[in-house]
Amino acid sequence: MNFEFSENQLLIRDQARNFLTQECAPPIVRAALESDSGYDRTLWQKIVELGWTAINIPESAGGLGLSCLELCVIAEELGRSLAPVPFSSSVYLATEAIKQFASNEQRSYYLPKLAAGEVIGTWAHSEGLGTAAATAQVMDGKLSGSWMPVPDGDTADIALFTACDAAGEVRLFLADLTGPGVARAVLPSMDPSRPQAQVTLNEAPVHAMNAGADDLSALLDSAAVLLAFEQIGGCQAALDMGIEYTKQRYAFGRPVASFQAIKHKFADMYVALELARANAYYGACALANDAPDLPLAAATARVSAIDAYYLVSKENIQAHGGMGFTWEFDCHLYYRRAQLLAGVIGTLPVWKEKLSTRLLEAA
Repeated sequence: MNFEFSENQLLIRDQARNFLTQECAPPIVRAALESDSGYDRTLWQKIVELGWTAINIPESAGGLGLSCLELCVIAEELGRSLAPVPFSSSVYLATEAIKQFASNEQRSYYLPKLAAGEVIGTWAHSEGLGTAAATAQVMDGKLSGSWMPVPDGDTADIALFTACDAAGEVRLFLADLTGPGVARAVLPSMDPSRPQAQVTLNEAPVHAMNAGADDLSALLDSAAVLLAFEQIGGCQAALDMGIEYTKQRYAFGRPVASFQAIKHKFADMYVALELARANAYYGACALANDAPDLPLAAATARVSAIDAYYLVSKENIQAHGGMGFTWEFDCHLYYRRAQLLAGVIGTLPVWKEKLSTRLLEAA
């Protein structure tokens, strides 16, 4: 079985890398980190103009009609550049949820807007379908409850909420965050360039979607694969940064990279990255083919990508020595993003439990 991307997909990746190298240099990320807007609107508009937000949307709905594999290569480059844009929230989660579970009327209304970047979406999801989903109330088409942290919740125009319907079943509900009964507050987070928010609904009008707990689990699996590519992109950039610095830095008349202890660190980083990459490719293959082992592949990709990004971003700081801990160096940008992505759709313990369960089921 061929796990490599096609020639066209690799071309898309190269073009994305060239674009982001020019348009999303570290000063852009730092500016977003320190701004009140939370993301770079100029960069987001350029991404929209390139059609990235429309990649996996059918042509009949104003999209490009490409596959999830093209989305994977874009995700890797967004992760490599630490792009401060709400791409994962709007494209991996909101767009995919509307594609799969919305009514025909909702799809025809929202998908063209999402493709054109006129609307930004997100998913307000409680980890493990926990307390917020269990306590939120839907009465007469209106939803009350509070969800946190919601990725890009302060900038999104629409959100999908997990909550229980009148029968106590977990369902997905679509709400307009610019409408009545919605309050939002930005939360302190490790990476303000991808802000998290608390979203509180007080009898806000919502529309039920045709999705139950199993459907939501499948949506999380597809998002896990795409986030894994974003994480390995960041891993590769952090590894390259550490190697480049230690080659140029001299101690006792020799490049720091020549010392055995440093070599061991980079060997561990490389092994973790390549393991995560292999699992991400396997997940992409399962996702593209709607394979029955997608749940296992997604959990494996998610766990290994979280572990790898944490290790590589941490050791990159160490490889830079005392300078690596300073604000002036960019090492902390990767560490921040590693921490943020580790909790977007459920933390490491949740995904480890899923992985263990799915391994036992497959045995």
